[in-house]
Amino acid sequence: MACGNNEYLNMTDLLNRRDMFSRVGTGLTGIALSSLLADEANASSKTAKNAPFQGPHFQPKATAVIQLFQHGGPSHMDLLDPKPMLNKHNGEPMPAEFKELVKISRHGGLMGTPFKFHRHGESGVEFSNILPHTAQCADDIAVIRSMVSDHNNHEQALWHMHTGKTISGRPTIGAWVNYALGSENKDLPAYVVLRNDGSLPVDKTRNWSSGFLPPRFQGVHFRHTGSPVLHLEPMAGVSEELQKLRFGLLNKINAKHKEQNPALDAQLEARIASYELAGRMQVSAAEALDVSAETKDTQDLYGVNNPACASYAKRCLMARRLVERGVRYVQIFIRGQMWDTHADNANRTKQCCLETDQPTAALLKDLKQRGLLDSTLVFWGGEFGRTPVSQGSAGRDHHKQGFSVWLAGGGIKGGQTYGATDEFGYYATENKTPVADLHATMLHLLGLDDKRLTYHRNGLDDRLTSIHDAHVIEPLIA
Repeated sequence: MACGNNEYLNMTDLLNRRDMFSRVGTGLTGIALSSLLADEANASSKTAKNAPFQGPHFQPKATAVIQLFQHGGPSHMDLLDPKPMLNKHNGEPMPAEFKELVKISRHGGLMGTPFKFHRHGESGVEFSNILPHTAQCADDIAVIRSMVSDHNNHEQALWHMHTGKTISGRPTIGAWVNYALGSENKDLPAYVVLRNDGSLPVDKTRNWSSGFLPPRFQGVHFRHTGSPVLHLEPMAGVSEELQKLRFGLLNKINAKHKEQNPALDAQLEARIASYELAGRMQVSAAEALDVSAETKDTQDLYGVNNPACASYAKRCLMARRLVERGVRYVQIFIRGQMWDTHADNANRTKQCCLETDQPTAALLKDLKQRGLLDSTLVFWGGEFGRTPVSQGSAGRDHHKQGFSVWLAGGGIKGGQTYGATDEFGYYATENKTPVADLHATMLHLLGLDDKRLTYHRNGLDDRLTSIHDAHVIEPLIA
């Protein structure tokens, strides 16, 4: 069964094997199971300090996270960080000091935005007019206008934003949360990925990798069309009698394997638990992702039937249904890398908003009216921003020196902006916010101390924030 390596293991609530075999649609060979066990035994330490699901370090404000990841790098000065001086000096040569900070290809002069900014809510936070729906949630949103990253290339910046370092092979924040807290629903994984079914995002499955953590902590991809999980359904043409014979043989092979490898007993039970989860998901995953069960008003709120945003709307609605059922971390990816606006920035940015703005706002409104926003942390942002100078005739290049993301719900004090960039939006000048501080803050809201959430390997206690002396951004917390 293809999902086995990915699933959350609820070690305290195992079904017995007979129940498992009556519910799981397909079996494993003993050889395959033995290989999986050996891999996991070698990959993970047996020390108590690496035991998963140890729970929060202190009382959490949030119990779940929905990460709305915007691949490509949204343009902050077109969306969340108004720069009237940039518009005033539109077309003028790029200031000399910009060249000392980053090398940009085919750069031109300063490039303002054609979009207008307006204040919204009681807080008066400014949003671009191409985010009319998100702007309605201004009082629930805290915009960080001073994010910085360590790299201008997509892959390295993605690794940085997801895993805390600009190198590959490390666990994502979702995997760390899964490792620390697990799921609140024994029938669903703790860490779920909702991406466009047509293609993998840039950097593919590394966006939800468990890195050096055991494989079961990586994200589990749920499809939003057809069967939620590929290869989860029983094979066509296999009779019930044949399945019983297969399961009987598997029982014997497992028993023999346990007898010969008593030291692996715990790992064997853990692996079987992951397949039990796969069996339970045959029913639970389909039910959790069935947006047709929602009222027409709810579907219309998200835009499920609006061709401009239907795909993203369906995934946002699925995310709400998943956290409602106890899933701990949900990661939503956009179509391709659409915010990467190297050409025709204005029109392409507007199109991105048409696809994502209504569903994003609907998610916040829906969570709030159901009483879930207080316990669900919502993150919106990409791997970096865009330059305030032109690339080619009308594009914007990658930009790491200062950009915007936002947080809402889950203990966040909404209706505010934090930090600032210079008058042209080129670099962070106030409350400069490294990725490590963002990660430390998100973990803190989940009741986790980033310095205590560690995994012992190669003689070191590694962590999400790694060697950084990360700080929780206290002004963001309610």
